[in-house]
Amino acid sequence: MKYALVTSLLAAAVVFGNALSAPATLGKAPAFTLTSSAGPSVSLDQFEGKYVVLEWWNKDCPVVKRHYNGNIQGLQKQFTKDGVVWLSILSSAPGKQGYLVGEAATDAMKSKEGSPSHILLDADGKVGKLYNAKTTPQMVLISPKGEMLYNGAIDNMPNGNAETMSKAENYLVRAYNEAKAGKEVSIKTSQPYGCGVKY
Repeated sequence: MKYALVTSLLAAAVVFGNALSAPATLGKAPAFTLTSSAGPSVSLDQFEGKYVVLEWWNKDCPVVKRHYNGNIQGLQKQFTKDGVVWLSILSSAPGKQGYLVGEAATDAMKSKEGSPSHILLDADGKVGKLYNAKTTPQMVLISPKGEMLYNGAIDNMPNGNAETMSKAENYLVRAYNEAKAGKEVSIKTSQPYGCGVKY
């Protein structure tokens, strides 16, 4: 009887403790300021109070091309319509695959009917390395409090194609839906796939 009482009290304490503790995150999102393809500088801290998506982008990467066959464009529209800030980050170095500046980056995105909030230029790779960006695409979700909630692959189908993409589990969407519902993000990291970022 005493053992059962102690066990139940311990169980209650664990539940109570979990209720009081804040959901785990990946830590504070590193601050940054980058020049946008439109010209003005954009800082992460100006979006405090909003969810932010970081998408590592390289227009010439075959895997990015596969996802820009309607998948990422649809996500950009869905997320920004919901008030999320979508930042497409170009970390290709000068002379490397996918390197673009200014209007060329804007035009390349428009040609694919992409609609991020901003295209940010990271030619020296500092921001990409801050976030351990390894591939294009790679996705990061940041909470309104500036905490990283997810960092990794866009979905669970690295060998997918346009036909099978609809069957993939989108990790970004999963993380966002869980966070919006007040739940802890269940998958915080995953192995990113795609083309290596061209630092």
